[in-house]
Amino acid sequence: MHIRLVKSDKKRFLDLLLLADEQESMIDRYIKRGDLFVMEEKGEAKAVAVVTREGQGVYELKNLAVAPACQRKGYGRMMVEHVWHYYADCRTLLVGTGDSPLTLPFYHSCGFTYSHTLPDFFTLHYDHPIIEGGMQLKDMIYLKRERQNPKRDSAAPVAETEP
Repeated sequence: MHIRLVKSDKKRFLDLLLLADEQESMIDRYIKRGDLFVMEEKGEAKAVAVVTREGQGVYELKNLAVAPACQRKGYGRMMVEHVWHYYADCRTLLVGTGDSPLTLPFYHSCGFTYSHTLPDFFTLHYDHPIIEGGMQLKDMIYLKRERQNPKRDSAAPVAETEP
């Protein structure tokens, strides 16, 4: 299993990206400016993540998706940890998600805490209701993971990069 940074033709991973953000026009808003990481085993994509730089030391995990057959095996957590260590200047990593019992516990277990809420985000920005865990998502819940000691974890792993 290895994680690499994808520099071109990022939309070839659209099927995975749509698992985490089910409207392609929303993915189009961040995929070009974001870094796309893919976790692969024997040439098969197991997980993807898209991260954007939002400001000085602030990054946002815009998309994190794991192939259905690979879920609940630690791949999502490995991807979060990879992203966390990849950006040496990252002081704060944000993630926006729905108020869902399927995703909030996962991010809390990865060290994220509540940051803020964007009311009605899903109802205003998506062309159809987003249902997760049997409930319609309405508000975007932002979580943050902050580096307590910026010098900690300075030996960050580096992803392979496509030519």
